[in-house]
This record gives sequence, structure tokens and C-alpha cells, in this order.
Amino acid sequence: MMMGKINGRFRVLLAGAALSALVFAGAPAYAETPADTLVLAWAIDDIITLDPAESFEISAGEMMGNSYDRLVRFDPADPSNIYGDIAESWTVSDDGKTFTFKIKPGLKFASGNPVTAEDVAFSIQRVVKLDKSPAFILTQFGLTKDNVDENAKATDASTFVFVTDQAYAPTFVLNCLTSNPAAVVDKKLVLEHVEAVTPSEENKFDNDFGYAWLKTNYAGSGPMKIRDWRANEILVLERNDNYYGDKAPLARVIYRHVKESATQRLMLESGDIDIARNLSPNDLDAVSANENLAVTSTPKGTVYYISLNQKNETLAKPEVRQAFKYLVDYDAIGETLIKGIGEINQTFLPKGMLGWADDKPFTLDVAKAKELLAAAGVPEGFSVTMDVRNTQPVTGIAESFQQSLAEAGIKMEIIPGDGKQTLTKYRARNHDMYIGQWGVDYWDPHSNADTFTSNPDNADDASSKTLAWRNAWDIPELTAETKSAVVEPDSAKRVEIYKSLQKKFADTSPFVMIFQQTEVAGMSKAVQNFKLGPSSDTTYVYKVSKN
Repeated sequence: MMMGKINGRFRVLLAGAALSALVFAGAPAYAETPADTLVLAWAIDDIITLDPAESFEISAGEMMGNSYDRLVRFDPADPSNIYGDIAESWTVSDDGKTFTFKIKPGLKFASGNPVTAEDVAFSIQRVVKLDKSPAFILTQFGLTKDNVDENAKATDASTFVFVTDQAYAPTFVLNCLTSNPAAVVDKKLVLEHVEAVTPSEENKFDNDFGYAWLKTNYAGSGPMKIRDWRANEILVLERNDNYYGDKAPLARVIYRHVKESATQRLMLESGDIDIARNLSPNDLDAVSANENLAVTSTPKGTVYYISLNQKNETLAKPEVRQAFKYLVDYDAIGETLIKGIGEINQTFLPKGMLGWADDKPFTLDVAKAKELLAAAGVPEGFSVTMDVRNTQPVTGIAESFQQSLAEAGIKMEIIPGDGKQTLTKYRARNHDMYIGQWGVDYWDPHSNADTFTSNPDNADDASSKTLAWRNAWDIPELTAETKSAVVEPDSAKRVEIYKSLQKKFADTSPFVMIFQQTEVAGMSKAVQNFKLGPSSDTTYVYKVSKN
């Protein structure tokens, strides 16, 4: 590690390939980060790809939100306020099915290529044709590989036209277009890196649309550009001087992969990082008591849950599903493991969203759980496994749940892994049980309803791979009810549908909802204008400065 002495103090030198040479925990208290660089410690092992067409993870969402523009965004301070990003204006046809966007003139990608409506069209078409996990956010509007070229197209260099299969609430369509899969990629740059593929019955295209390249590269126009990513180690954002808006005050932002809360706190106290993102309740208290540090927090549109794979015949028994909901010590979890960083929430919608039901029907009740297990024909219990990302608070919650299950005779083996390992297994439906989190993709109740209470096709090769699908929960009636909610023009009636969905979900689902995240961060008092957003892609580090 290279160090230089400046005014009697040592500081880490970050330049070129040495960007990751940062001071580790335990360094002397005189360490400090460079004035033009923001350094964050965060568990970023869930990042699997940098391609907006595939990226669907919490920490990756933040990278996308800072590095890629989209047609529109929503205001983190007021999620109901949708404003133009690269779109200068838009209109909606009288039948509610055609959205026409005018693109702001003179915009450039980080590469220097101009941003045009053709780039927007290519980006939307690419998501649909690649058909990766987040594609359903766009395909739910009737887009298919066969019709997307016609229904998402540029009519000239500054005009993009988006046609839906039926009339939806305009705010719902716009909210979906704020999401990461609607990020605009540089068509010219991406096409320079395509690889040939052999067409098949499932995939008729003869190239990969730059998929292999964009997994680890960058082709955006946002305020920051992704300079470097080394999995489970570091991700570096760098100021994009071609950005159309106000330029980022800092030259770069460095995310260091640090999972342990105590390590993050020590690094923050010693000045080795500027912001700590995974603080446990105890470490949060310590940071709050430190006069040289500050704490910020915001309720997040992220819910934590335990899910039961319905491919497991025992877990598919309705009584077993319900029994597990009575084997969570909600009070203990709320008072200890998520104190200050979350709030018990037993439904799939986050508090503050349209239609949220303030119901908590479940408490720890071992006797009731045993009655349900007996009714299911497993009075002596059984053995099961749970895949757990080895970070807090999920590990602590899993261990608490393991103890409660044991009281009912259920032996649960915890299988630890990093974010990539557990997510990959979960997405393949190869788990028994899984504990994880879901962050809203756009600020509308359909974002969560569409994944928790909708499963249009339960086949292993289905194109719509919602959380209900991941857990093989085949629910045609709830799927239809979920779809009815999103096309209901009357807001009051729409709320009633979501209340109904949440009640049925609580009574029948293979999901044990635990809590809603209150995201917290400890930071140096030198950090200015760092605000945690309500969704994964609205924490805008490009606005941060340091004094």
C-alpha cells in the first residue's frame, strides 16, 4: 500500500490502478480518505452483473441509479412526483395506450456518442429480447420478442413511442419506466461488442446484444460512470464529465465490500471510510454516540421475508405454510436484531405505499404451530434446509427462526453463502427455504404485488420469474386479481383489491414476512448531502460532496 505524508498526516493515495489500495480496519486514527473521493463500506456481494437488462439486486440497483439515465425518474423526497430525466416532455393518447416522449437535445453518453430516441428504443427492445429476470417489468405491457420493435420504437432522432396492450393508469406506466431495466444504453457502443450466437427455437436472434460484454462493462450516460468492478471486493464509480446535468462534486465514489458491521464501524471511526452502510443496532448506537460522526436513516421500500419452496412436498402443505408464520419470534427480532434498522411488517407491501394494510396477524405461538403441523400429518416435525446470505441481520434472524422451529420439532439446517451463491440457487428454484429481501422496482403497489401474488406460468422455463414462481406457488386466481388491480382506474377500488390480496396472501402464501427495512448509515461529518433513497436506485451518491 502506497502512503504519503502530507502536513504531518498520512493519507491513502488513490490513483489509476491503485484505486482499491485503501486502509483496512485497525489503522491508526490519523488515516483519512482523499478529498475528491467518497469511500463507502457496504456488503456488495449480491452484484452479479452490471447489465441493466439483467441487474436485479439491491446494491447493483444503486450503481444503476447513479450511472444510467432513463426517460423519467421519481423524486426520492416525493415518490408521487415523476419528472423527465432524458425526456423533455411526454404525451398520452386518448385511449391511454400510446406514450410519446420527446428527448432532450444535445445529450451525450459517457463515450461521447449522442443520446437519441433510437438508443431508448434499442434499450427497451434489448431487455425484452434478452428476457432476463427484470424483463417482466416491461413485458407486462404486452411487449414480446416479436412485437417489441413495433411497440417500442423511435419515429425520429428525438421521438420515442411506447405502445401498451391495454390502457393502464399513466402513473403506473411511467413508474415502470423509472426502473433499472428501462435504463438507456449506448446502442453504438454496445453493438461494437456483440457476440454471435446460434439461433434456436427459443431464441431466434443471431447475436447476444452485447450481453457478455455488458456484464462487466459500462455503456451509460448518467452522472457517474462505472470504472471498475471486482466481485466481492470493490466497485468504483467515476464522474461522467459528459453528463447533461450538474456534474458530480467528487471525482469518484468507491464501494468497498465489507460485510461485518463491527469492521465497518472501526473503519469509520478511524477515518478509513466516509460512510458505513451495514451497521447493526449495537454499532449504530456506538456511531450515534460519537460526536465526530453522524447518522442518517430513511424508511426503505424493502421488505425481508422467508420463503418456502412448494416443490418440497412437506412445505407445500397449507398447514405447514401457516405453522411457520407462528414460529417467528417477531417481538425479539424487533427489539434486538432490527432495532433502529427495521420495523416488523407482515405483508408484502411496504408501509407508506398505496394500499398498505397495517395488519400483524401472527405472533410466536408454538402450541398453535404444533396443532397445524399435526393437521398436516407431521406432528413430530421434519428436517429442512435454508439458504442464508452470510450478512446481518438475516443470519441472526435465520438463527432465531432455527431455534423457534426446533421448539416445534423441526430441524432446520442453515446453508450459508454469499449473495451470488444464494441468489443463483434461489432463482433456479433449487432451495428448500430462503431468507432474503425484496426492494421495490418502482413506487407503485404493483411492483410488489406482481412478484409476491402473481405467477402467470409455473413451468420451470417460464418467462415471468416472479418470487411466487421462484417458490413454485401456482396461483391462477391471485394472479388474475393482481392483474385486475393494475388496470383499475379508480384509486379507492384499487386500494380495496390490494387489501384483499394482502389478506389472502397472509392466509395462504408460502412467504413469512418479517420486516420492512429502515436503511441507516453512519458517516463522517465531512460528508455533505448524502441521502438514502426509498428504493435501491434512488440513493444518489453523485450529489455528495465533502468539506
